[in-house]
Amino acid sequence: MITRRHKKLIQHDLAHFPSVVLLGPRQVGKTTLARALASEDPDALYLDLENPTDAARFDNPGRYLDLHRSRLVIIDEVQRMPDLFGVLRGQIDARRRDGRRTGHFLLLGSASGALLRQSAQSLAGRVAYHELPGLDALETGPDLNRSWLRGGFPDSFTAASDDLSLRWRADFIRTYLERDLPQAGLRAPAVTLRRFWTMLAHRQTSIFNAAELARSLGISVPTVNRYADTLVDLMLLRRMQPYFVNVGKRLIKSPKLLVRDSGVVHALLNLRSLEELLGHPVAGASWEGFVIENLIGAAPRGTDAFFYRTRAGAEIDLLLLLPNLELWAVEVKRSSAPRVPRGFRIATADVGATRSFIVHPGTDEYPLGDDIVAISLPPLMQRLVRM
Repeated sequence: MITRRHKKLIQHDLAHFPSVVLLGPRQVGKTTLARALASEDPDALYLDLENPTDAARFDNPGRYLDLHRSRLVIIDEVQRMPDLFGVLRGQIDARRRDGRRTGHFLLLGSASGALLRQSAQSLAGRVAYHELPGLDALETGPDLNRSWLRGGFPDSFTAASDDLSLRWRADFIRTYLERDLPQAGLRAPAVTLRRFWTMLAHRQTSIFNAAELARSLGISVPTVNRYADTLVDLMLLRRMQPYFVNVGKRLIKSPKLLVRDSGVVHALLNLRSLEELLGHPVAGASWEGFVIENLIGAAPRGTDAFFYRTRAGAEIDLLLLLPNLELWAVEVKRSSAPRVPRGFRIATADVGATRSFIVHPGTDEYPLGDDIVAISLPPLMQRLVRM
């Protein structure tokens, strides 16, 4: 079993907040992590609202929770019962009056947009949020190629073979298209949604062009934006905003849309092996997206992530604005002997980057001049985690 480093972060939040909302897409490991936390707390109570028996306990949620006022209550798929949040507010306040200040509820949900709205309205000042990404390069070990090919969903990464991993991801995509996206309010033909998702995989790390996608799909621009918004809400896409700085240059101001899990990218494109992936035109962009997601996941809380690009070609793949206001610039290269692009040097000077890195797939770390360091992904993640 792979130990999730997020476990200690959630325990820290439970020790300092009355409730914690754990966000993440389906099958990312939220339930496994919650059960691991419950196994270490003999008073913890785990409930899954997709289980009819557990859901029935909430016919009168206030009365039921009153019976367990001294316990940590873990509620899975909590977005299925939006009216519950008002009850939880009253429960938290009652427990506070009893002298218990923290660690009342751990709430798990897959639909991040709806869950954030529901919890923010009712639990303001009483909740901390924690996003659980897929398994990252620090959790999966030294075989970066396997992690890159299969992605971070635990069942995909730990499958007995690449073929079984791909089959799991294909089923995962089908479930979202046929069940989860319609449940999230996206009423559209599954074949159209698959084409949209696949087109984004082909355009991984590219600037989002809604008009171009709309023409290709034969739908309107507002419809394309609605598709994108829903997949972002479900934490399957990342909308990455450009970094604006007053440098007197023409900047790209449209966002990027990234398919967040590299394994899903490869399943959408039916890439079955590392050999097929390395021979495909998407390989470089897929590696870039994989590195970006890992670095954002390792960054300390309160970090903002951007990209930077001018119309003249100066570009930074990832800018991390850290809580201490340091600005780290990251260029991602698939070559194990990378060179510094001229546009990257110009861009780092434009934005006033504090630190600059070229991430490559090798293992060596060495200077490239102008305070730019070539480094592999795990050591750079370690630096972020230690902050």
